Parts: sequence; C-alpha cells; structure tokens
Amino acid sequence: MAIKITDECINCGACEPECPNNAIYEGGVEWAMSDGTTVKGDYILMSGDSISADAKNAPVSVDMYFISPDKCTECQGFHEEPQCAAVCPVDCCVPDEMYRETVEDLLAKKEKLHS
Repeated sequence: MAIKITDECINCGACEPECPNNAIYEGGVEWAMSDGTTVKGDYILMSGDSISADAKNAPVSVDMYFISPDKCTECQGFHEEPQCAAVCPVDCCVPDEMYRETVEDLLAKKEKLHS
C-alpha cells in the first residue's frame, strides 16, 4: 500500500529528497506523474482516470507535505524500507489504508514510473 503523511507532520522536509519516485511534495505544490519519472504521454491513475503525465494536479494537502499515492511504491525495487518513514523524525509517514497493493503491484508500478 502507499505511504501517507499524517497531520503530525512538522514540515521539516526530510522525506522529500529521499523519495526515489519524487512522490513527495511540499504542501500547496501541484504535482505531475512526469516529475522525477520517465512517464510520458497518458497515464492511468489508480482511480482508473487517464491523465497526461505532464498535467499539473491539485495538491493533496495545502498545509503540509503529502505523498501522491499514484507515485508511491513504498520504495519497492529501490530500498528495503520506505525511506520517508526511515528519515521522518516524528514517525508521521505511515501505510495508507486506502491504497492496498501487493509487493508485485508496487514493483509493477515502479516499472511503469521508471521504464
């Protein structure tokens, strides 16, 4: 499952540079599938919606850092554990129950993001 940032976040920013998928953004920042990935053209989100990889999407949060679940692979294929959680000083990077994915699903997502 994807990782989410809880409201205990202190906005330190330690997590953002650790993400191999560029899935973490500062609050209020628009995000795109192409940010930090090799995705081009149209991309099918987990919701089933199709968007342009370069389309700017509304921030998930305006007040604190957030993780785009469509880009989060829990660092599968890169590291043994989610790096955002490993560096978070207040342990606010936790599994997001809304997005349940198997290791195989996460690895397939990684391949789509970095093909």
